[in-house]
Amino acid sequence: MKIRLLCIGQKMPDWVNAGYQDYAKRLTGQLPLELVELPMSRRNRTDRPADIQRHCETEGQTLLNAFGNRGTLIALEVGGRNLSTEQLARQLAQWQQAGQDVALAIGGPDGLSAAVQQAAAWHWSLSALTLPHPLVRIILIEQLYRAHSLLIGHPYHRA
Repeated sequence: MKIRLLCIGQKMPDWVNAGYQDYAKRLTGQLPLELVELPMSRRNRTDRPADIQRHCETEGQTLLNAFGNRGTLIALEVGGRNLSTEQLARQLAQWQQAGQDVALAIGGPDGLSAAVQQAAAWHWSLSALTLPHPLVRIILIEQLYRAHSLLIGHPYHRA
């Protein structure tokens, strides 16, 4: 089983890379994880709604190409399913028992395309708040680490 984080956006600020790497190191050898950074479509200040839609569709196709129908695709978006840490831990255990690869799709600043939303097996919301996409990477990997810690009885999760 492998978890791939498919993220629109490259060249993240140092604080994002440092936060992500901190949790990625903790999971090394325990939970196979891969960060796949994908290019964001170039936007202009003069973009109209049709241009924004086109950017979103281009990024969606990039996400789907990176996914390649390997495993289960989960779309991260505000309107998705809310999971508690315990529910995420149970879901992680199910993925591990099934040996199932999982791809978690994080869209660009305009969200996920309709094609990605349709291809996703389910939709997951980390929060009802709209979060900056670079911050989502850190929150997501921290939650995966927390869920994994709960499964193995590590004291990191203290609820």
